[in-house]
Parts: sequence; C-alpha cells; structure tokens
Amino acid sequence: MTAPHDPGRRRLLAAASVAPLATLVAACAGIPGAADGPPAPAPAFKPGDRWVYGARDGFRDPLVWEETREILSASPAGIEIRVSQKGPRVDSTRVERWTSPGDLALGAILDNEMRRFAPPLPRWRYPLAPGDRWSLFAANVHEPSGFTGTINYFARVGGWRSVATPAGTFDAIGVRVLLRLDDEEFWRTETECNHLFWFAPAVGNTVHEEKEAQYFDKGDPLSRATFRTQHAVVELTSFRRGAPSASSSHPSAPGTRASPPGPRSASPSSHRVPPPP
Repeated sequence: MTAPHDPGRRRLLAAASVAPLATLVAACAGIPGAADGPPAPAPAFKPGDRWVYGARDGFRDPLVWEETREILSASPAGIEIRVSQKGPRVDSTRVERWTSPGDLALGAILDNEMRRFAPPLPRWRYPLAPGDRWSLFAANVHEPSGFTGTINYFARVGGWRSVATPAGTFDAIGVRVLLRLDDEEFWRTETECNHLFWFAPAVGNTVHEEKEAQYFDKGDPLSRATFRTQHAVVELTSFRRGAPSASSSHPSAPGTRASPPGPRSASPSSHRVPPPP
C-alpha cells in the first residue's frame, strides 16, 4: 500500500503553520449550527454499497484526491470495506475490517495509518442520539510495524443540520471526535486530532468530514512550536446502495433530501467520560 500522507507531506504542513490550533478547545463548546432531533440508527450495509468523496488536505498546496469506500462483504461475522484514494499525488488502497457498523477491528483513524484493535474500537455507538458521548483508552497494534500503544478516544454526538454536498443536500447528525494518539517521541508530544463527522441515515455514511491534527515540540515552553499535520475536508460526491444493477447502478442525484429517522427505540448505556484531551 502506498500511503498518501508521507513524512515529506507532514513536514510541509508543519512549515505552513506553527500557530496554536484553537479548534481543539472550541470543540468543547459543541457542534455549531446543529438542532436537537431523533437518534440516527445504524446503517444496514450490503455488498456493493459504494460512496465516493472529494477530499483535500493541506494549506497552500493541498493534496487533492477522490476517495471510494465500498462494502466488500457484510455478514454477522463482520464487514470488510475497501478504501481507495486516487489523485495527482495520491495512490492508496486499504481494506478495513469492522465487527459491526460501529466497531473497528482493523483500519485507519488518521490518514492511512493502519491499526488493529482488540477489542474493537467503538468508532460509532448506534443509535446516535444528540447528547450521547463515550470515552475510552484503546490498546492497538500498528500495522505492519507491530508497534503497540494506547490511544485516548472521546466522541460526542451533537444535533441535526441540513448539509449541502456535491451529491445533494441531506439531513445529517454531527459527531465530534477527539483523539490523542500514541506516537510521542523524545522531541515531540503525541498527535492530537479534532474530527467532525456529519452522518446521514439516508446515505448510510458520512456526507461531510472536517479533520484537524497537531502536535507540539518539547522545546522551551515559552517558544515551543505547534505543528499542524492535518487540515482536511472530505465531501460526498455520489453514492450507491447495494450491488449495481440496471435499475440501481446510477449515483445519487443532486438535491436528494432525507428526513431524520423515527423515535429512538433504546436509551444509550452509560459510560465513564473523562475530560476531553
């Protein structure tokens, strides 16, 4: 696999901005512009489900690529999702394994850095209801290096908003995810990530994503630099549910609109929630 985000790219991003990243603090205020509403149920994946996104990451000279996520298999035993990224400077393919629509056993949480989680990481806790949150420390193994570590994962579900994308306009629920990774070195702190996802039940996936990441050097506290390693936007451009056929192979048409799902059938389980990173 050829990763689209190499060390050279990260050095370029770091050089583009050494100002502190305020969004990690702003995330504590919630998700702007979102309204309360019913919970969003888990998607029902089927082989052949396919979502295509337009993505860009960077500052003055960003990377641009098309990202395709396709369900290869879906059964009670698990789900396999192929993620392909193609662009002028991007060429990458990986296969992720999920034990359920919300639980990640093998996959990437930042760029194309593959990690294996045992037990699986609860990326999404369905149904997604406004106000729900969960926080945990997750042991993982980096692939293919075999390095072991523990990440801190915090997620909070916001409210609903109408989200316009190249694939159409959808009612979507926001989920803010804060991550503290396990990549600390003697000269730098661990990477902190602030990601915002908009999930649309009518699509069965996210329709808009905003991703920021940063770390600090360990120099003089009065002059230490902040290195921003991710500044990305990912938007849905088309999607297809189910295996292609004469009647269902066409992508979604612009202007598609879906309402939030019906009443919630179960209340969330309680989870210990330490302060976000």
